[in-house]
Amino acid sequence: MQESEPLSHKLEGRVVIITGGASGIGEATARLFAVHGARMIVIADIQDDLGKKVAESIGKDKCNYMHCDVRKDGEVKALVDFTVQNYGTLDVMFSNAGVLSSSPQTVLDLDFAGLDRLFAINVRGMAACVKYAARAMVEKGVRGSIVCTASVSASRGDKYSTDYHMSKHAVLGLVRAASTQLGANGIRVNCVSPYGVATPALCKTLGMEMDEVEKTCEVHPPLKGLVLKTNHVADAVLFLASKDSEFVNGHDLVVDGGLLSKML
Repeated sequence: MQESEPLSHKLEGRVVIITGGASGIGEATARLFAVHGARMIVIADIQDDLGKKVAESIGKDKCNYMHCDVRKDGEVKALVDFTVQNYGTLDVMFSNAGVLSSSPQTVLDLDFAGLDRLFAINVRGMAACVKYAARAMVEKGVRGSIVCTASVSASRGDKYSTDYHMSKHAVLGLVRAASTQLGANGIRVNCVSPYGVATPALCKTLGMEMDEVEKTCEVHPPLKGLVLKTNHVADAVLFLASKDSEFVNGHDLVVDGGLLSKML
């Protein structure tokens, strides 16, 4: 959805945290949430210059930036504490920070040092975001929404990037467990699973320009005439964060143009 076309303010008055919010899917989601009336969006990232610029461009009255390395659970806790102390509550956590594989490894040449680094961000960091956000919501009696970024890789294997596929399967397991456990508190936990999106991180990993990545990715999904963009994923996150999905819990919302269905 374009910023000029919101049909309603679906997040009116909500306080939101977005990790990995300085670029890519996180940035697109922050901008969309602002359009839909979020009272305050706290962007968290380790890309400080980018994060501050995004927050300033959205507006200091509705967006703030905080440095947070999700590998350090103390920083995640501090992020949640800062948000609640300064804005009174936490309604939505979009746990989006993640990294790609550092090399196209198979299980035969799996680099465990690289796996540990990737898991520290994609799995442990994701779990820390869910844990501390949920604690804050329970303490405040908030029927909140937690959304995690998974991937189509959470539902399939591939010829390479073993560690990445493992990590996204773990995210899906986290969502299924947490949604079951937190439902009693009225807290919903879901994930969004996009296919390849030409984010700065993916472009850098592949060594390609954005248009090259899009051309590489667009040939695979059955849905033609569109290229997956960050705003498509942001729209899905908005749905999961808002009351439009108030009885959706433990769900993996795949945004892949039918790719996984094609593979069945």
